Amino acid sequence: MGCSTCSSRTSGGTPAGCKSNGGCSSGGCNRLNVYDWLADMPTYDGWQPFPILEISFNKGSRKDFFRNNGDYIYEKGDWVVVEGTSGFDVGTVSLTGELVKLQLKKHGVDEKQDLKKMMRPALEDDLRQYHEQKAREQDMLVRSRAVARQQGLEMKIAEVEMQADGKKVTVYYTAEQRIDFREIIRTYATEFRARVEMRQIGARQESGKVGGIGSCGRELCCSTWLTDFKAVNTGAARYQNLSINQVKLAGQCGRLKCCLNYELDTYMDALRAFPTGAEKLEVGKGIAFLQKKDIFRNLMWYTLPGSSRQYPLSLDRVREIMALNKEGKRPEELGAVELEKPTEADGVTPESSFVNDVGQVSLRALERNNKKHKKAKKDAGRQQPAASPKESPAVKKPVAEKPAKPQPKKDAPQQQAKKDTPQPQAPRPPRPPRPRPEKKGP
Repeated sequence: MGCSTCSSRTSGGTPAGCKSNGGCSSGGCNRLNVYDWLADMPTYDGWQPFPILEISFNKGSRKDFFRNNGDYIYEKGDWVVVEGTSGFDVGTVSLTGELVKLQLKKHGVDEKQDLKKMMRPALEDDLRQYHEQKAREQDMLVRSRAVARQQGLEMKIAEVEMQADGKKVTVYYTAEQRIDFREIIRTYATEFRARVEMRQIGARQESGKVGGIGSCGRELCCSTWLTDFKAVNTGAARYQNLSINQVKLAGQCGRLKCCLNYELDTYMDALRAFPTGAEKLEVGKGIAFLQKKDIFRNLMWYTLPGSSRQYPLSLDRVREIMALNKEGKRPEELGAVELEKPTEADGVTPESSFVNDVGQVSLRALERNNKKHKKAKKDAGRQQPAASPKESPAVKKPVAEKPAKPQPKKDAPQQQAKKDTPQPQAPRPPRPPRPRPEKKGP
């Protein structure tokens, strides 16, 4: 995670808080970074630094170990030139000292084996060439995806990494099935004019390379600190009483979230105190079935036949009923626990116990409006007569309204007389005389 001051940026896009021009001086802005808590430890005169260093490439998404055979002492954050594939590469020092031994043990690397060597600190020409090759990666990524689509390969290319000297290209991809790369590697080598290496990664590793924000509001674990990905199954959600909803349980990689395993051990330890074989309890009203286990209050919830209500039972009561069932006895009642509602003494006010996030719109109001709409639509369909077979179905005659019954009025004969008598018409105005043409003389 980056520093809190990195959120304030300048017009150029660099963080304005740490004043290190886009590279956090504490090293916290790099992905998958390890904090060197031994950096400020005092050393004695005959102390020699550990000769193996951890070098970070491609913004921390890839790390490797290199041996320092020279006398130069490197510090964290230094740009260095290391051996590459038939050339050289440029990276940053991410970890030095005794903590490298722990990382070697974690990744299963023997410090006595032959490792690639560190050549020298990076110069200005090395950094300039490094940035030029990195600027080509986006165009190469677009082109590599287009070539894979043209050849009809069912694969997804996640990232293209270029070596600093431009002699090697590493293409990271994900695929469900085995793919034949002989043709596509020839095409890539011809267009990129470099040695091509195809490296398959998993969906979780792809999500770690891309990065993003999880549903918890923080950066993805796979892109910040998580390095080893353990298998996650739906059993972890069942032990934690989570609903088996693929949309909520899946992460951005499309797999089950890695955080489902974080609290699984705690739940497993707490569930050991619960009695086993308590899925069914026989009582006087029938057989009660277990619905869920509440490890926070040590309760087990059951339902009775013919009712949707859930009854909470304590662990001692469940063991007591199980003992009676073994003897062939059935208790009359379950003996549910009465849960106390939070009061003001507990620091919870009645107003703060429930918050209506929806506002003034409730589900009952929506159901009521829906029923009214359906009823009005049904009444309108009853008023329209059925179309006769002679009439076309596309054209319907308007429904004729029934005439209302005439109401008797006192002045009805007078109005009828007025209608029978003819009304005099106004006389038309006379037409103006037409002008006659004058006769001309001989």
